[in-house]
Amino acid sequence: MDKEIDKVLGDFIIIKAEENGVNIIGLTRGSDTRFHHTEKLDKGELLIAQFTENTSAIKIRGKARVMCRHGEIGSGE
Repeated sequence: MDKEIDKVLGDFIIIKAEENGVNIIGLTRGSDTRFHHTEKLDKGELLIAQFTENTSAIKIRGKARVMCRHGEIGSGE
C-alpha cells in the first residue's frame, strides 16, 4: 500500500466481543488525553477500528479478542 495512504488510514484493529456488554473507548491525542468515542458490543459482534490523527489509544473493558497485524491478544481474562 502507498505510504501516504498508510499515513492517513493508520493501523486497523479488529475487536471481537467474547461476552455481552464489552465497552470500547477511544482516547484522544495531544496534551490532554480524553475519551472521544465509546461503543458497546455484545457477544460475537465485531468492531473494526483504527488509530488516526485524533485517536491515540483504545481502551477495552470486558472479555474480547483483539486482532491486528502484530498478532492477537485477549482482554478481560
